[in-house]
Amino acid sequence: MRFIVYGAGAIGGVLGGRLHQAGHDVVLIARGTHLDRIRDTGLTVEDPEHTAVLPIPAVAGPEEIDWRPGDVVLLTVKSNATAEVVGRLAATAPPDTPILCVQNGVANERTALRHFAAVYAVCVMMPAGHLSPGVVQAYSEPTTGILDIGRYPSGADAGAADLAKAFSAATFVSEARPDIMRWKYRKLVMNLANAVDAITREDAAQDELVDRLRAEGEAVLAASGIDVTPLAEDTERRGSIMRITRFGAQRPGSSSWQSLQRGTGSIEADYLNGEIVLLGRLAGIPTPVNELVRRHANRMAAHAMPPGGLSADDLLARLD
Repeated sequence: MRFIVYGAGAIGGVLGGRLHQAGHDVVLIARGTHLDRIRDTGLTVEDPEHTAVLPIPAVAGPEEIDWRPGDVVLLTVKSNATAEVVGRLAATAPPDTPILCVQNGVANERTALRHFAAVYAVCVMMPAGHLSPGVVQAYSEPTTGILDIGRYPSGADAGAADLAKAFSAATFVSEARPDIMRWKYRKLVMNLANAVDAITREDAAQDELVDRLRAEGEAVLAASGIDVTPLAEDTERRGSIMRITRFGAQRPGSSSWQSLQRGTGSIEADYLNGEIVLLGRLAGIPTPVNELVRRHANRMAAHAMPPGGLSADDLLARLD
């Protein structure tokens, strides 16, 4: 089994690094100065106990890969990039290649299924960072994260079991779950806070804004008849598996915060808060809080604004 990691940022870089350290063949797909640094000096993976520089092959796109039986693609790009990268994969990778959506949001799997038959959903719980070219951070040890997996749209086949076993041998906790999407919908509700972390500075109103975002999300999902893992069940699954430790520079914020900090020009709010907005419109339910946050997150990303430029209190005032 060879893992093709499409997107070697925080999640993809750490996951690819851990799989490489566990003895698997890994190829990273990256871009820009991050790709250059990995090619020149290797991928640096930092954790609370160690720093490893890993000589992992890296390419600029799937066109550069000599595809072979046993290849597995790990999609670790932001959701807003999925359609483009899946299209590139479809032009080069064999159609029976397993595609794992190791991503936030719930729209990626459907996009991948248009082109590939063997699509797997992965519910990711992994505190990780990527702010500098060639370097990623894993903030939990000894367990790097939780990567539960299932076949999309449902089921847990032999492939899911084999992949869970590979993840479990690479410092992750992983189970094959036939109902994986209900777990990803719970993660979606949690991730509605990502944009708040990215666009607002710390103040007392942040918690209220997040609570209102999530309340909208819960209401829309319920009205849409979508099965969502209860919060208590999700909390029990996380338990005390991960031990998060700060080291070096202060741990960066959410993946959305990191997008603004790196000035990438894009953010995945359309597939987190925007998913709730879309479902709300389909169900005829207003979602003003998620729409407001989604819109401001996109504006800040498009104008390369740094994180923390807005006040949660001011945003709440616009809703009243």
